Amino acid sequence: MEDNRKAKHSLSENSLEEILKNNDGENKMQQERRSEIVSKWMEGTGPEAEIVISSRIRLARNIRKMPFPPLASDEQREKILQTAKDVLRNSRLEESGFGIMDISVLSPVFRQVLVEKHLISPLLSRENRFSALMLRKDEIISIMVNEEDHFRIQCLLPGLQLEKAWQEASRYDDILESHLDYAFDEEKGYLTACPTNVGTGLRASVMLHLPALAITQQINRILSAVSQVGLAVRGLYGEGTEMTGNLFQISNQITLGQSEEEILQNLYGVTSQLINQEKSAREHLLNEGREKLGDRAGRAYGILKNAWMLSSREAMQFLSDVRLGVDLGLLKGVPLKILNELLVLIRPGCLQYLKDKNLGPYERDLERAIQIQKCLP
Repeated sequence: MEDNRKAKHSLSENSLEEILKNNDGENKMQQERRSEIVSKWMEGTGPEAEIVISSRIRLARNIRKMPFPPLASDEQREKILQTAKDVLRNSRLEESGFGIMDISVLSPVFRQVLVEKHLISPLLSRENRFSALMLRKDEIISIMVNEEDHFRIQCLLPGLQLEKAWQEASRYDDILESHLDYAFDEEKGYLTACPTNVGTGLRASVMLHLPALAITQQINRILSAVSQVGLAVRGLYGEGTEMTGNLFQISNQITLGQSEEEILQNLYGVTSQLINQEKSAREHLLNEGREKLGDRAGRAYGILKNAWMLSSREAMQFLSDVRLGVDLGLLKGVPLKILNELLVLIRPGCLQYLKDKNLGPYERDLERAIQIQKCLP
């Protein structure tokens, strides 16, 4: 009997040791993968970072006398991809921290992670025959190859930095153009697969957090006015995506008939007005009921720290409430960087990448709550 008890006791200790070892291994893996998911644009720095999450510039470019990717044969798409690799090598971009990823060899989950990080489009994640992502190490500059256009150059920066993003994107555009013969018409400008991009080929956008305008019920009227001046209003992931967490992506719709400078000035001017209106609405809410705002933020934080399950929609709303409380000084000790990172970490692809397995909706809601509790101080 004594020997049996000792054997059971030893087995119990060994099992617990194995469990702890496995948990440590999983945590280490998750920490490494979490660091992979984080990008520089999530830092919470830059001008007007309390309201402007990020600024993005995207340039659509194509090679002369080559069919656009949707109409190109596999042989032609392969030639474009090889051209991209040649440019990477010959322009010494590799020496400045660039690498290239063949989309077709990436797992579906990791492709979704790249979409959720705003580094590739949903189209590129699906249309992966001879498609690739050229990516600078800091992930500020990314270039999609064989998406809707042959090349789409993107610069993504934290805060309101449209001019700097334009300068960076333009610099890499010049590097590509020095090695490629762009499809360009003297009257129409840059030729693109979609007519709405013809001209400058420029899409400029800012991601704004506008909770006070939503709480004071001014947001619909204001966004309707924004749409009247040639700008598009979309959700976190652009066209066709839901507007959740009081996050709004504002971008230009016109690319033909305006210069790049005019497009940027228009977007910057409207963004500045939205920032001022949001600040006025925040001041009004503070004057009318500081305690109510503090209670709203505190309750949201409490739920995020203690909930066992969280859907994507409710997590985004609670994070919005916490962020507003932090911005107004009602909640202390929660860095904007963490709140920005959580906007991406709680997405379906990222949750599955962290766990290294496929998760159903129920499992994702469980894991979302776990990850938020791990990240919030």
